[in-house]
Amino acid sequence: QQKNANAALDDAEACLGLNPNFSKGYSRKGAALHALKRYNDSIAAYKEGLEKFPDDAGLKKGLASVEQEKTKPAAAGGVGLGGLFSPQMMAQMALNPKTRPFLNDPVVMSKIKLIQDNPQLAPTMLQSDPKLMALISAMIGVDMDEEDYEEMVEPKAPPLKQKEPAPMEVEEEESEDESQLTPEDLKLKQTKKAAVACKVQGNELYKSKQFEEAIAKYEEARELDPTNMTFLSNQAAVLFTQNKYQECADKCLEAVQVGKENRAPFEERAKAYTRAARAYQKMGDLDKAIEMCNEAQLESYDKATQRLLKTMELENKKAKAAAYLDDEKAEEAKQRGNEHFRAKEYPAAVKEYEEAVKRAPKNAAIRNNLAAALCKIMDFNGAKREIEVALELDPKYVKAWARKGDIEVLMKENHRAMESYKKGLELDSDNAACKEGLRKVSSMVGAHMSEEERKERAQHAMADPEIQNILQDPVVRQVLQDFNENPQAAQAAMMDPGMRAKIEKLLASGIVQTA
Repeated sequence: QQKNANAALDDAEACLGLNPNFSKGYSRKGAALHALKRYNDSIAAYKEGLEKFPDDAGLKKGLASVEQEKTKPAAAGGVGLGGLFSPQMMAQMALNPKTRPFLNDPVVMSKIKLIQDNPQLAPTMLQSDPKLMALISAMIGVDMDEEDYEEMVEPKAPPLKQKEPAPMEVEEEESEDESQLTPEDLKLKQTKKAAVACKVQGNELYKSKQFEEAIAKYEEARELDPTNMTFLSNQAAVLFTQNKYQECADKCLEAVQVGKENRAPFEERAKAYTRAARAYQKMGDLDKAIEMCNEAQLESYDKATQRLLKTMELENKKAKAAAYLDDEKAEEAKQRGNEHFRAKEYPAAVKEYEEAVKRAPKNAAIRNNLAAALCKIMDFNGAKREIEVALELDPKYVKAWARKGDIEVLMKENHRAMESYKKGLELDSDNAACKEGLRKVSSMVGAHMSEEERKERAQHAMADPEIQNILQDPVVRQVLQDFNENPQAAQAAMMDPGMRAKIEKLLASGIVQTA
């Protein structure tokens, strides 16, 4: 409690420092000193206030209370932090006509509940909540005047400010005693006020869509106060509305320069950069727009600007990729790749085919050639990736199915290769490449292999999620067991096309061996 009383004393002294003619400041200072048991200082505070405000009822009442307490021992059962908001204290507050309204405030009651549950929170919460301090003051006999209580129970609403569309806010200036200003300072202040008045007029013109007149008023304001970047920013906003994007961007950068020279807030400089970014975006110069967004984030990070930056970067990437598309140049690169491939210059062939893919990313034949070249440099994963994209682009591209089977044989995925060749033959039953590939992989399934080769094939197969799912199928496991224990049942199960396909896949993968 002493800590909070000290805080209240500091607050009262701060109030009096700002305004020595504030009667409530003396009441609060006296009450805080009273709570700290500094009776003589409390009496002095009240008397100092009464010298200026001899008829103030709050000061008189506070003085009488502290003088009475000074002359006799404090009553037993005083309120300490350990007993704050006990049932007895709550009952007393409910009976007190001044404190009763506070108990109807859900915010106050929620804080009281927190203090009841955890008394250690009391010092912090009392210091931050004047209503709680008023309750405590009332319970120890140091009441504020009636007006203080009324303001706390029903705080006066601040005057409503008319909200203007960004970035046309009108800054409110604090009142200042101009009698202490030098003639030069007074003239400067009056000039700045005149500039702000011009800006306000410009805002009204802007809202009424009188754009040229608004710009003229902002320019008048800028001439009066060339150190304020706001006037330039507002001109930029009008220019943006008029679709004069280059002029808008130039004006934004001019505003930033003025802001830097005169130490304008980082947030204001960031806003100017962001508006410049939007102007460049409208002009289609995404590189410059991204640069402006990055500059804005360096001035003052903003989530909305970051989202705009990411959007622009994605737009820029797509725009550059689209601008690079050229079927004719893609064909030229493909032919150069073919020449390198025939000359067994495989790295050079890969480079040309990749260039062709960038020029024509939806050309399945180019990706098929790239896959062949990647196989030659032993990049089987890259080759498989490219051939799968080719088949996504053209699922009926038989040559790609044959290439996919060849790649899977090289990767020792014979079960997948067999499936790829079969899909190619479904599309073209006479395709020589698929026929030959299927014959070779079928012969490999039944061929004698060393134990090391068998283990290598099985390891490749076990890494395949499809093979893992087949092996986890209890029906498949039962059929495999029946091949040893009940061949007749196993043969009956093989009559089912789905089961036959699964068993053949296991045989092709090397997981299951024939006798």
